[in-house]
Amino acid sequence: MSESYHASLTYLYGLQKHGIKLGLDTIRTLLAQCDHPERKYSVLHIGGTNGKGSSAAMTAAILQAANIRVGLYTSPHLIDFRERIQVQGVKIPESRVVDLVQRFRVGSHSSCTPTFFETATAMAFQYFAEEEVEVAVLEVGMGGRFDATNVCDPSGVLITNVSYDHEAYLGHTLEAIAFEKAGIIKNGVPVVIGTMDESARDVISQKAKEQGAPLCEYGRDFTLNVQGEGVFEYQGPTQHFSGLSCALQGAHQLVNAACAVALLEKSVMASRVISREAIVRGLSSVSWEGRLETLMTNPTWVCDGAHNPAAARKLAHHLQGMIENVPSRKLIMIVAMMRDKNIAAFFAELLPLADVIICTQIDHFRLATGDELKDRLLTGSVPIHQASTPEKAVALAHRIANSHDLVCVTGSLYLVGAVKSVFSGSTYAPLVG
Repeated sequence: MSESYHASLTYLYGLQKHGIKLGLDTIRTLLAQCDHPERKYSVLHIGGTNGKGSSAAMTAAILQAANIRVGLYTSPHLIDFRERIQVQGVKIPESRVVDLVQRFRVGSHSSCTPTFFETATAMAFQYFAEEEVEVAVLEVGMGGRFDATNVCDPSGVLITNVSYDHEAYLGHTLEAIAFEKAGIIKNGVPVVIGTMDESARDVISQKAKEQGAPLCEYGRDFTLNVQGEGVFEYQGPTQHFSGLSCALQGAHQLVNAACAVALLEKSVMASRVISREAIVRGLSSVSWEGRLETLMTNPTWVCDGAHNPAAARKLAHHLQGMIENVPSRKLIMIVAMMRDKNIAAFFAELLPLADVIICTQIDHFRLATGDELKDRLLTGSVPIHQASTPEKAVALAHRIANSHDLVCVTGSLYLVGAVKSVFSGSTYAPLVG
């Protein structure tokens, strides 16, 4: 890491003092300084509670396989800030991060006080313009209506699902959360939606109707049929593809894959040909770290950034299958979570499977301490250990696990990033956003 890149990250880290601010005035001010780079390419905008990052990665992978120059903006990163901003699957170079931080750096005299996420989003928009991408795939950070990415004028919108998360910012009912996520729907722009509760679907459908936005709904307008282990058939409004497979693990990823294909069918494929071969190559080669990712075998280590009850339910379903496949296999869980999450509801899905729980923590102002987490997980049936750092949690799990056991790291993408750093020997420094 160069000194100038380190200094740029230090500046970005410092923007954490502004916290999380939902609104579009600041990002518009930043982008106006550069003659609105977000208007210089097509945009596919992807929101939802879970699966939006995976769907974004799949969408970008298919576009790249179709020889379309594509930019991908996602959050959060796991280890390196540069993961957030990619062109053609390649992370933004350190030197370009330095240049862009300098471009969007705001002096102490300015009344404009951008957050970390607003600055990172402006950097992504500008980088994509400089790299002359044809399509930018943007993952919403939080919510949608007031998310910094929502200054774009997309050619297609995907809302993967709606469930409880970030209630302090988005509301305490599914209808309220759906209203915020529906804020990315634009006038006349096709909208694809995945599986969701009827009340949330009704809110999104109403918003689409108000905006005159054509609605394409999973289970009604497009479907998938599982044809074998990890192989599925996609049937869309005008397109049909069989024999598709996805490199990402988990049955829920097949739904995300179908949503990605539907988004392309309703937007890019309306004017450009994307062949079945490109879809096959994109889905079979896509990489998305920290989502049911295997770190090692014997024992098997899996990390998954699930951090809300709906994601925990999908993770539990996958872990159940892994446990049943190996007789006498123990499940050892390493966990850390944000203190504002619904910890009890999250672990209600996972505790019935766990044999040992190791609570740990990261030096991050939003994460619960190991003591806080342990206190909220009191159970007489599952032994609970505490480790003061992810490094110590990993060491403890190694001592407990036999070669056929399963270790799952979950509860927070920040924890996943920290544990991956332990395995790779990289330096880890968490960021907000």
